[in-house]
Amino acid sequence: MADTATTPPTGLGTPAPVAEATGVSKRFGATVALRNARITVAPGESHALVGRNGAGKSTLVSLLTGLQQPDTGTLRFSGEPAPAFGDIDAWRSRVACVYQRSTVIGDLTVAENLFLNRQSAGAVQPIRWRQLRRRAEELLAEYGVAVNPAARAKDLTVEQRQFVEIARALSFGARFIILDEPTAKLDARGIDRLFEKLRDLQRQGVAFLFISHHLQEVYDLCTTVTVYRDAGHILTAPVAELAHQALVEAMTGESASKITATAGERPAPPSDSAQLLAIDGLTLPGVCEDISLSVGSGEVVGLAGATASGNVQVGEAIAGLHRAKDGRITVGARTVRTGSVPSALAAGVGLVPEDRHLQGLVNNRSVAENATLTVTAQLGPFGTVLPARTKAFAGRMIRDLDIKTPGAATPVSALSGGNQQKVVVARALATDPHVLVAIRPTNGVDVKSKEFLLGRIRQVADDGKAALIVSDELDDLKVCDRVVVMFHGRVVAEFDHGWKDEDLVAAVEGVSGEATSATTFPESAVPASSGADEHGR
Repeated sequence: MADTATTPPTGLGTPAPVAEATGVSKRFGATVALRNARITVAPGESHALVGRNGAGKSTLVSLLTGLQQPDTGTLRFSGEPAPAFGDIDAWRSRVACVYQRSTVIGDLTVAENLFLNRQSAGAVQPIRWRQLRRRAEELLAEYGVAVNPAARAKDLTVEQRQFVEIARALSFGARFIILDEPTAKLDARGIDRLFEKLRDLQRQGVAFLFISHHLQEVYDLCTTVTVYRDAGHILTAPVAELAHQALVEAMTGESASKITATAGERPAPPSDSAQLLAIDGLTLPGVCEDISLSVGSGEVVGLAGATASGNVQVGEAIAGLHRAKDGRITVGARTVRTGSVPSALAAGVGLVPEDRHLQGLVNNRSVAENATLTVTAQLGPFGTVLPARTKAFAGRMIRDLDIKTPGAATPVSALSGGNQQKVVVARALATDPHVLVAIRPTNGVDVKSKEFLLGRIRQVADDGKAALIVSDELDDLKVCDRVVVMFHGRVVAEFDHGWKDEDLVAAVEGVSGEATSATTFPESAVPASSGADEHGR
């Protein structure tokens, strides 16, 4: 079971920090990833680490978890020097990281994941499966994780997989856990349950380093926040004493600007604008039924909904990723054949997918190759791709979207998260689409990149095209001219620009709100169970 030894004091009864980095620096070739950075996390503390993409957060995590060695500086855990580099068991007993992308193995059971490489008492001892499941039950019960040890990990929700990873970390004796964007794929209820569990663990003395681009979560969960910018430490302060604007300014180095300020001043799209996207009676089996909506020229429409609402699949269906049981999708005067990506592309649909790592990028390919995947026919005759044309085309897109990269030939995996997302957006815009569908377009990007990306989507509409933003993020939706809300496979409300946060959230959560207009399906039209997982699929 987990090691519950008390933390050695540092004097006068004060416990030593559970983790401390002092004066750490790290270079990768000519790139300075960290410069004389520092952070101190107290026992039982929930400590936020925030900063723009490329600020040095990921590098610090790699040092704190023993994946990289600092060039200079020191690391200490509970008052003791960090373990020797490469001593995996010693590092695991001090620190663990729950990454945004799950590390559990889907085809193994929960019990097998919890005790991976520890299933038996020794290398030559047989695995006693009944005993293994009992150990898993005890571990999960100790930390209040309500998951069946015999369940396959792939059948769990993201929330449950995160709890399994946390329990696995605690089983090694670690009392310091790094959470990297843990809420990125959770809906509001899932976030509330995660935060409740984290608070329970804090009361047991577990400390967390919480990395997030959702600043409100910092105020909801954390007591202390550290800001990194340009590879260095900027400030550490109690969360209660730091205003939102001051936090944003520390992250960006500039005065905080609000997207909503400019959004509120823009004129409404013309009432007689041409209809560029029309969805009529769309039914996706087990997901949604009889969905209808439209987007006009010059308009940005939001399609909001929680995890199991079906809004993500509707957005993907427009781009040809799902075959409909019934209904029709038209772009301009052209009907999109559902389930056909070529048909959607030919009709003029551009897609920013939900998960850039899984659906959006080919990580071992260059920025240029990724950005031009949808326009290879323009890059050479007779099915060929000419490097000079590819480089020139990609160069224009890099400038247009302000992608920070050493060059078009740089592997896309070498870019920060915000710049990777810009590459995905660049590819969606490469075809000059009539309709841009952006699914959670600012997921996992920093404040300044978020503002830039939303402004670029707004520009698509301002140029006479149409955009659909599929998201449950209020900041994403505030650039929209109107917002359509889905709940459990049906449209429940529609809000004009200027909606109140509480009304929209109430509609997303299935509570009656004050929408300007609402469409409600009969209860019989709503699937009893959508069968959706954490992505609403």
